[in-house]
Amino acid sequence: MKVVGLVSGGKDSIYNLMKCVENKHEIVCLANLYPPTSGNHEIDSHMFQSVGAEAIQYIGEAMNSIPLFRKVITGKPISQGLEYEQDENDEVEDLYLLMQAVVTHYPDIEAISVGAIKSTYQKNRVENVCKRMGLKMLAYLWDRDQTELLDDMIQDGVEAIIIKVASCGLTTKFLGQTLRESRDQLLILKQKYNINVCGEGGEYETFVIDCPLFKKRININTCEAVLHTPPDETVSYLVLHTLECIPKEESETS
Repeated sequence: MKVVGLVSGGKDSIYNLMKCVENKHEIVCLANLYPPTSGNHEIDSHMFQSVGAEAIQYIGEAMNSIPLFRKVITGKPISQGLEYEQDENDEVEDLYLLMQAVVTHYPDIEAISVGAIKSTYQKNRVENVCKRMGLKMLAYLWDRDQTELLDDMIQDGVEAIIIKVASCGLTTKFLGQTLRESRDQLLILKQKYNINVCGEGGEYETFVIDCPLFKKRININTCEAVLHTPPDETVSYLVLHTLECIPKEESETS
């Protein structure tokens, strides 16, 4: 099938794209929803990752400059029940409008790739949009064991750095670490605090800098750590200021 990849820049959405390709689907374009102002890196969204949105265009460039469709998030999480009740002011309608724009340009799109793992709330809302548009949802990560999934991502070459932490035990020292570097400590925190090791509960968020789908590697040249809450609470994130895409053969020899 011809597929649009709903991407945040994080490991889950990118790894699901890898699974789409593995299952012989064609990634036609990418789609992303982002915060309304460039300085607003954190928004009240129950659906979409906003941290790292300033760097999402580099994902498209790294994937051989695949077309990237973007839309600002104007809605709020109005319908907060498990099942989505359509509301024109809800953020889900931003996704619907974005997908309409995608299908207008690529009417042969048949499915949406999403990186949902455990959130029925998110899955139901994407399914709602798919049903309204006559599209299928491809969610190859759904309901997988998270420890096994994390190890598979690392083994399969997903190089992602942690760009946000928001859980007990996840301190600012994790910011900038790769999945491989943080893996053992995440498993320790799972035993100690029962965190989701893939961050599905919002414990952390990531940004992918390399994977087998990328023709170029993303280098982060400058970034800034921002402490979002008082020091006794662990919520902090990276703002990615300057980045560049480097051809892999060049990055491997430099």
